[in-house]
Parts: sequence; C-alpha cells; structure tokens
Amino acid sequence: MHELRKDPIVGRWVIIAPERITRPVTVTDNEPVANPEDFDPFLEGHEDATPHEILAYRNPGSRPNGPGWRVRVVPNKFPALKVEGELVRRGDGMYDKITGIGAHEVIIECPHYETNLSRLSVEHIREVLWVYRDRLVDLRRDPRLVHGLIFKNKGALAGASLDHSHSQLIVSPIVPITIQEELEGSEAFYRYRGRSIFSDMIQQELATDTRVVLDTPNFVVLCPFASRFPFEICILPKQHASHFENISRQAIEDLGQVLKTVLRKLEFALDDPPYNFVIHTAPFDRQELPHFVWHMEIFPRLTRVAGFEWGSGFYINPVPPENAAKFLRDTPVD
Repeated sequence: MHELRKDPIVGRWVIIAPERITRPVTVTDNEPVANPEDFDPFLEGHEDATPHEILAYRNPGSRPNGPGWRVRVVPNKFPALKVEGELVRRGDGMYDKITGIGAHEVIIECPHYETNLSRLSVEHIREVLWVYRDRLVDLRRDPRLVHGLIFKNKGALAGASLDHSHSQLIVSPIVPITIQEELEGSEAFYRYRGRSIFSDMIQQELATDTRVVLDTPNFVVLCPFASRFPFEICILPKQHASHFENISRQAIEDLGQVLKTVLRKLEFALDDPPYNFVIHTAPFDRQELPHFVWHMEIFPRLTRVAGFEWGSGFYINPVPPENAAKFLRDTPVD
C-alpha cells in the first residue's frame, strides 16, 4: 500500500513504498557486475524487460516497444508512487496521510550500454532534456498532481541500482519541503527588496567571478556561496522562468552543451565520481512566479552525510566553493 505520511513536527512528507525493496541492483560500491549488458533491462532489444513505453524519441520506421529509439520513457517497475487510484486525504489520529498517488517514470537516456550521460553527444543530451520538458507538460494536466521532480542518480554511492545511464521523474500530489522552503525564502526576499533573489545572485556572482564555473548566453554555472558538499554546482538560467517545462528551444540548445561540459569537468577533475542531479521547478498549479527561478543542482558524492549532519541539519564541507570553482574552471574537458 503506497501512501504519503506527514511528519507533524516539521511538516515533511515521507513516501511509504514497500515495493521499492524488491528492485534489482547491478551497481555496487566495490566491483562492477561482470558483463552488465547481460542483465541490462534498458538495453535496446530488451524492451520486453520494461513496462510499455510512455514516450520515445524514435528513428523513422521503428515501432513502439521495439528497437529504433534514442531516448525512451517507461513507468518505474518498482514505483514510489502510482498513477492509478483516487487521491484521498485522511487522518490517523493526530497524523495526516494521503494515498500514494503520483507518477514515477524512468528516462532511459540512450539505447546502447553507457554509464555516463556526459559521454553522449550534445545533440543526444538535448533530446534527453527535451524529454524532461515533454513529460512535465503532459503530467501537469492531471489535476491530482502538483509537483514534478526530475533527478539522476549516477553510481552506487549516489543511490543508483542500475548503471545504464538513466534519470527519473517523480510527480507527487504535494510540494516537497525543499521546494517549499525555496519558494518561501525567495518570496520573502522579493517582498522585501522588490526583485528576484536569483537575479541578484547571478549579478553578484558574475561581478565577483570567484565561484563561477561557466558563463554562457543563457546560463550561469557556479559553486554556491554556502555549498553543502564539495564541488556542489548550481546551473541557473539568466532568463527569468519559474517552470522548467516552459523552457525554450534556444535555452535547451545551450543547456545541452552546458550540462555536458559541467559533467565532463566533474568526470575529469574528480576521477568520474558518483553524483546526483536534480531540477527544482515551480509547482504545476501556480502561474509564472516573479520570485522563483527553476535551476539544476549537481552533487558529487565525495563525502558521506553522518550523524552531525543528520542530527543538526548543518553540513560540513571541506572544500571552499571558491577553490572548487577555480579547480573546475581550470579543468579541460577534451
């Protein structure tokens, strides 16, 4: 029984998803699985090993759920949330819970065996990004669903269970607490200053230029001032936009090159680390927000979160973001 339960003290929602414990694992902290292609359900020609596709960018003449695709989206076989059913809110004494309605999809980023998104062509990465946009546009039509989070786990230490390059999308009936905190913080700044905190951040970072990794016509890539993790990266659009699904084709063109460059820098500078990335975007049920900007966060998994971090909410980062940014700026990608 999938459901969401709310922590009554801090207001954080938790997904209870018993089926997730049965998902297969081909990625380990130590030795890679021998001949991983033999166990790869995401490989072209293994389409019968996944649920039927929701969306695929295909070559002309190819048929659904068969070979000939370039990027493919399927329901997660072991979902955190399920799209079927009725959204019901109910109490359990002092506690609140919601039926586990939502969507959990897997974006298979390439048909051949590849572990690194960064090794795909820029054109291919652009298609992956465009698939993200297409799925958000489609799922926001469901009135039960409120927010979509796109994320990628690369490597066992980052939570990946399969090493074939893929990302995921979970759409939920509530706004996650991290997004809510960003929305409230940026709105408070906007009400006080009358302008977007993201715009101010971009202007200051470009002016000081100590934490900027990359500056392009449409995006600024930086190591945040209060980075929680070593080599944490944030990709911010220069053109104000609160919803990723409203991204323009021109921005996608630039973002594809930006993402490849940043991931290649991390790969070369840090010896191909495990990492997570997430796209923070505004909730579906809100119009364009003047105070919030969608953005992408990338976290190389170089340190482990331990007792102090879990207990306090503080993070201990041994690498100043200024040093991390300089190291990445100086790292060649060819």
